[in-house]
Amino acid sequence: MRYSNIQKAEFIRRPNRFIAHVLMDGEEVICHVKNTGRLKELLLPGATVFLEESDNMTRKTRFDLVGVLRGDEVVNIDSQAPNQAVGEWLKSGGLFEDVSYVKAEARYGDSRFDFYVESSSGRKAFLEVKGVTLLQDRVARFPDAPTTRGVKHIGELVKCLEDGYEAYILFLLEMKGSKWMEPNDATHPAFGKALREAAEKGVKVLAYDCLVTPESLELDKKVEVRL
Repeated sequence: MRYSNIQKAEFIRRPNRFIAHVLMDGEEVICHVKNTGRLKELLLPGATVFLEESDNMTRKTRFDLVGVLRGDEVVNIDSQAPNQAVGEWLKSGGLFEDVSYVKAEARYGDSRFDFYVESSSGRKAFLEVKGVTLLQDRVARFPDAPTTRGVKHIGELVKCLEDGYEAYILFLLEMKGSKWMEPNDATHPAFGKALREAAEKGVKVLAYDCLVTPESLELDKKVEVRL
């Protein structure tokens, strides 16, 4: 997926989950943060950040903060970008080579999953996407904050298996440099427990890293998952 009209700025502070103050062309600007995670290891004073300018003139903020420079690497922090990138990957045959149908925001019973996918050979699957931005000692971890919604999604995927569908959870590492991916038990042990139980029942757990630039995000290499 690609952005348009990306601007560079310097991060100053983040007074709440939704907005950040940045320095752009010598002027302090308030922008929208497209991620409600903590991001404390990324959004540091003085960090180079990347903003997408909106063409919606009715918005309260003119820019969305979508990326940050960590060392020499760009990390995407846009919570909407993973689904867009995974959608492109699915349609190109990333999950099923003979993909015949991809539906985003697919309803199943009382649940809604990020994707429903079919193949021409008759395979049918539901898939949930989790964007990952936390990297500690080159180990990617999810979540960076407790997520009861994430635990709920895992339980719903197990129900799909019971009805004969394939079920996947895909951790999209919005960066390079990870040795492996694992659940962040220190932050939310219930999520790790639910993920391990689901994997034992047949939910497939995948992780991919990404090629990231200030203007784009694209799935790249498969990353080992350690449960």
